[in-house]
Amino acid sequence: MDKSLNYIDPDAIVVSKTVQISAPPSLVWKILLDMKNYNKWNPFCVECESTLEMGAAVNMKLKSYVNCEPSHFNNTEYICEIIPEEKISWQLPHYEAWPYPARRDQFIQKLGTNKSSYYSTDQFLGPNGIHVMRFAGPWVKQAFDDTADALKVYAENLYKPN
Repeated sequence: MDKSLNYIDPDAIVVSKTVQISAPPSLVWKILLDMKNYNKWNPFCVECESTLEMGAAVNMKLKSYVNCEPSHFNNTEYICEIIPEEKISWQLPHYEAWPYPARRDQFIQKLGTNKSSYYSTDQFLGPNGIHVMRFAGPWVKQAFDDTADALKVYAENLYKPN
């Protein structure tokens, strides 16, 4: 594989807002892995399924943040890293027909007893990454911020401290 396809341009990375969640990382992690219920809380990724094994497909139906039809689109990426209760990542490989590789990382951090934080990033990779960022960066940022806010609300509503 051409090593330039994995090139990371620091100007081609979307970073969501960081939210502090009044719930333990274990609950936030459980929500992120419960993909069949994304439709209950996630405004961006309204359908999601995966076996959650390394290399497994993550089949998603995503809301379009671009004002055009269709209002949703399908996307498939592949699990590339899992650190329980800390990080889950998937990536879109480079294809000749779609030369726009990317990597999504979702981070959870323990902030203390029954508190955590969450944010996500999307790296648009390779020589086309900056072009993808210019086109998609603003709406991906909005989608990821919306997801972070919704995850916070959902997790806090589910959490019942002893």
